[in-house]
Amino acid sequence: MRLINILLACVLLIITACKTKVTYPKVDEKSEDNQLLQTNYSYDTNALITDIKTLSSNDFEGRRTGTKGAEKAKQYIIKRFADLKVDPLGAHYEQHFSFEARGKSYRATNILSLIKGTTYPEKYIVLSAHYDHEGIKNGEIYNGADDDASGVSALFALAEYFKKHAPKHSIIFAAFDGEELGLKGAYHFVDNSIIPQESIVLNINMDMISRSEDNSLFAVGTRYSNMLKPIVAKENAIGQVDLKIGHEGLDNQDNWTFSSDHAAFHKAKIPFIYFGVPDHKDYHKPTDDFENIDQEFYKDAVETILNVTKKADALTF
Repeated sequence: MRLINILLACVLLIITACKTKVTYPKVDEKSEDNQLLQTNYSYDTNALITDIKTLSSNDFEGRRTGTKGAEKAKQYIIKRFADLKVDPLGAHYEQHFSFEARGKSYRATNILSLIKGTTYPEKYIVLSAHYDHEGIKNGEIYNGADDDASGVSALFALAEYFKKHAPKHSIIFAAFDGEELGLKGAYHFVDNSIIPQESIVLNINMDMISRSEDNSLFAVGTRYSNMLKPIVAKENAIGQVDLKIGHEGLDNQDNWTFSSDHAAFHKAKIPFIYFGVPDHKDYHKPTDDFENIDQEFYKDAVETILNVTKKADALTF
């Protein structure tokens, strides 16, 4: 009988245990282990997304050089630099110039701001992107979200970081005009530089960095500089971004050495790194809209570019 009672007691314990709710500890989203799975951004990602959404909205009418939309974009960019307390390069932010292209005369404006370096203030890294796009064609607005509202908005993110963490080299933040009409703004800046051309040690250019079908972000230009290649090759992957060296004329892919504003620096024998993604189905079409960018990829791309820029700033040119 005692044996039976003991057996019954054991059965009851097993049943009770099976019915007992097991409570697992909640995962703290802010815990150190969980943060390893997340990207810790060095800048305000909300501002980044707001900037690209604003600059690529219909209100800016495609930002065609010489139009009201371009003027509105210019004023927006100047205000953003001023709000970040980033000073103009010269007496004011604008560098005005004129040019002819495709049988028309244009008046254009580069927007230039500066954060002075602490160690090499007389040596300059130029971070660049172009703010012009295709404008309105056949009644349709070409908003140019990826091309190149993405690069301009990244300029603000990088300016925000370096305003808080002073760089060793002076950094010029250049929003160029006239890129779509033959890289006119970049060439004017290089050929009519407010600072001595020989003081420019590096150009980091961003043109189309907010979406990629295979998550690839290409860095172009390291083949021309033994100093720059290691800092790109050793950069760790961030989030969705697959950073690659390519499109430099050493593979079977299109050569992007002269594809954007960095060409003006390269022709002046100034080292450069160009960051960009492969052409997508909305390239130079009215469907290059904010809704079609990849926000997570974009944020990771900007963080990646910032990391490479910090490594470049640590070099001695």
